Amino acid sequence: MKLLALIIMGLFTLGNSLSAQTAEGNKKILVAYFSCTGTTEKVAEAIANESGGKLYKITPAEAYTSADLDWQNKKSRSSVEMADEKSRPALGGEIIDLKDYDMVFLGYPIWWNLCPRPVNTFLEKYDFSGKTVIPFATSGGSSITNSVKQFKKLYPKTVWKDGKLLNGGAKQAGVWAKQVIE
Repeated sequence: MKLLALIIMGLFTLGNSLSAQTAEGNKKILVAYFSCTGTTEKVAEAIANESGGKLYKITPAEAYTSADLDWQNKKSRSSVEMADEKSRPALGGEIIDLKDYDMVFLGYPIWWNLCPRPVNTFLEKYDFSGKTVIPFATSGGSSITNSVKQFKKLYPKTVWKDGKLLNGGAKQAGVWAKQVIE
């Protein structure tokens, strides 16, 4: 009988210690990303796989076509949106409850040295107050620096971590994500 009582007490103690570790050590992670061509999406998938985070695609109400993305055409949809600082294209896709997450990886391609306007719509649609947000981006030639500066200026209630340009693909993204969450 004493042995049974000791085993039960031992299991109870172990259970309490494991639940305390889970509550303190495991952050609930969201990996939200915007991607039109699939490049940023592959990086986001690698980050979600490495971090154990939930993958969430920031989806515009109207999908972008190749013509919309023609940065050399000043009348293309992306060019017009990026020329207007107040442009906030409507979003579609599922609604997410941010209260379920502590940390958000936020991914996007660099457009005109900034994040695409649908990312701003996403940031303004939800309450990121007190959330830790870690930006990541892909780009053909720009850095992530200006987009992160703009985030900090436009959304000061959000806790922003340093961003990272991840042009090295899924492997680089996975290694970086692991470092960030440790």
